[in-house]
Amino acid sequence: MSLAAVGIGSNLGDRFANLVAAVVGLGAESLLAGVSSVYETAPVGGPEQGPFLNAVVIIETARPAAALLQSMLTIERARDRKRLVRWGPRSLDLDLLIFGTEAIDLPGLTVPHPRLLERRFVVEPLLEVWPEVALPDGTLVAAVKVEGADPLGVYPFPAVSAPPKGGGSGVSR
Repeated sequence: MSLAAVGIGSNLGDRFANLVAAVVGLGAESLLAGVSSVYETAPVGGPEQGPFLNAVVIIETARPAAALLQSMLTIERARDRKRLVRWGPRSLDLDLLIFGTEAIDLPGLTVPHPRLLERRFVVEPLLEVWPEVALPDGTLVAAVKVEGADPLGVYPFPAVSAPPKGGGSGVSR
C-alpha cells in the first residue's frame, strides 16, 4: 500500500459539491486517510477567473500511480472537466502531489508534482493532513518556505453523508 496526496480544486459550478465528488470518487477505490480543510484562494496564472476552493486528500492505495492517475482523470470528466486553456477555470482539478516515496517522471505523470513547492494553496492543506510529509529526496515539505497570497478563507471540509430523501446533495455545511 502506498500513501498518496491528491490536491483537489474547483472554481466553476458548485465548487463544494465538486470537491465532495472528488473525495467520494477517490474513496471509492482507495482508503481515505485524511481530508484537509477547504482553502478559498485567488487563481494563480492563466486568464482572469473566479476564486478556487482547494483541499488535499490523503489516500492509501494498492494501485500503481499511473492507474491512480487514470481514476483521477475519470473523476474529473464525471464533473465535466474541460481542458480548454492552460490554468483556465475548471469544474474540478485533481493533481497527484505525492505518491509514497516514489519519484516518477513519465509522459503525463510527474511526481512529486512539479509545482508543489511553489503553491501555498497546496502546501498548507497538505501539511494540515500530513505534517511529516517528505519529498522522495528526504526534504521535509514543512521545512520549505513557500510564498504566495494568504487564503481568502479557510473552511472545514463539508461532512459527506447519504443524500437525504427527496433529493439534495448529501453535504452538510
